[in-house]
Amino acid sequence: MNANTSRQHPAEWDQEAQLLSQTARDLPTGRHQFHKERLMAQIDEQVQQVQREEHTATTGATGMTAAAPQKARRFRLPRPAITLPAMAAALSAVVIAGVVTVGGDGSGVRDSGVATGPALTTDVGTASTKGVPQLLDQISLAAAEGDHPTVKPGQYIYIESVSADTFVKTVDDKSSLASHELHRRQIWESPDGVKGWLIDPAVNDGPEGETLSLPDEQGNTPKAHLGSPSYDYLTKLTTDPDELLAKIYKETKGQGNTPDQQAFTTIGDLLAESYPPAELYPALFEAAAKIPGVVVVDDAVDAAGRHGVAVARLDDTSGQREEWIFDKKTHVYLGARNVQVKQIKEEGILIKPGTVNFTMAIKNRAVVDGMKQTPSQAG
Repeated sequence: MNANTSRQHPAEWDQEAQLLSQTARDLPTGRHQFHKERLMAQIDEQVQQVQREEHTATTGATGMTAAAPQKARRFRLPRPAITLPAMAAALSAVVIAGVVTVGGDGSGVRDSGVATGPALTTDVGTASTKGVPQLLDQISLAAAEGDHPTVKPGQYIYIESVSADTFVKTVDDKSSLASHELHRRQIWESPDGVKGWLIDPAVNDGPEGETLSLPDEQGNTPKAHLGSPSYDYLTKLTTDPDELLAKIYKETKGQGNTPDQQAFTTIGDLLAESYPPAELYPALFEAAAKIPGVVVVDDAVDAAGRHGVAVARLDDTSGQREEWIFDKKTHVYLGARNVQVKQIKEEGILIKPGTVNFTMAIKNRAVVDGMKQTPSQAG
């Protein structure tokens, strides 16, 4: 694949997707998810680039040189593939179908080292706008009062989670919904985001994991940004909720299905696999309260089976409701999931209400003194 994909025209995407789907089976075990995640980041960059070009063509040249799009860092917590922007859907469908196809005798390479099972399902539950400001206020207060040590140079942010997802699986040209079974994920990252390590059977070649240290495999040292932040980057963000939300809208313009949904998703990603400074945590929830369409789901279950209350928003385009799950008493963040609320068809496959497209739970989040050190080892 051409590393400089941001210069490609959308008409070339299908050709590249066909080539990738033909070669996907030859990849070593465990590398499919890696390439899929990186491809999704590249698709997002392409979409933004096209929209920037369209905007320039509409408004006319300004004489100013636009900044090059920031390259997405790899190995962030995977997002469900069927929530891709519409412009990228055709390309992603070809690639995903290619990497999960196996022969009739069961031979062929799986798209990850994680076992598969039937599609994940749940009760859709009831969503209501009643009590949203009060709940977010309680969550914001709990976040401000919680223990949140500062990360020092030389230390690492450690996040342990469990996750699972539902996807379209094709066997002998017959497609159906399946899921990757619940699996453990551990990630370490330095405050500046330059050094890191990942252990995730859905991505890694072996159980020991692999480095996330930069530069990456193509020699790039991308800068941290809202879509892939380092701790140091987050310490520089404004803690004024209005200014923070305005920045999120501005920097995610053209991403996702709608500006409001993308803003909600961006904040949700910051809550999941990053470590916002103590001052920023309340601002994130106060900013979320200002996004139209935010609702409360009284009962939601994270990937670890813990029941909680969810702050959620329905994406009308995909029919999925993105949920951030919190403990009902302490209001501590537990995890997140995406639940299908409206029935849709993807690649000829019916995705019914109650399908859990993605689910995760945070098991541990801590500051440790060494790479691959866990809190229990430190204590």
